[in-house]
Amino acid sequence: MKVVLQRVSRAAVSVDGEIIGAIGKGFLLLLGVSDTDTEQAADRMVDKICKLRIFEDENGKTNLSLADVGGALLVVSQFTLYADCKKGNRPSFIKAGGPKLAEELYEYVIVRCRERVQTVEHGSFGAHMKIDLENDGPFTLVLDSGELF
Repeated sequence: MKVVLQRVSRAAVSVDGEIIGAIGKGFLLLLGVSDTDTEQAADRMVDKICKLRIFEDENGKTNLSLADVGGALLVVSQFTLYADCKKGNRPSFIKAGGPKLAEELYEYVIVRCRERVQTVEHGSFGAHMKIDLENDGPFTLVLDSGELF
């Protein structure tokens, strides 16, 4: 499982010009799933995301978690995180998880996030989406379950 996490002041996702999810301060998560991912990997990823201390405290140090600042999550599926660009100029996506597994784990991550974070919004799996965000920092992290655990 791969996640591109962006600390945001605000973020929104829309489909066909209609906003379907929006948050204020928090994290925008672009989530990719591979065929080897499991619910256990998803649980560990959610735990890591929720515990990350990347918001500034009163001294300007990145020492506060999402819960500490009352932050929200916007979760968007993004299979292109598993693009392989080694050969040629057209990416291959054979490392991305199949649609059935990817959607199941995407929905699972949303449920698990809602158990820990008060506000969790999300995109529409498989839809063509547009994302509008204000990156705070900018502060962007790339998390890979294969490297974290």
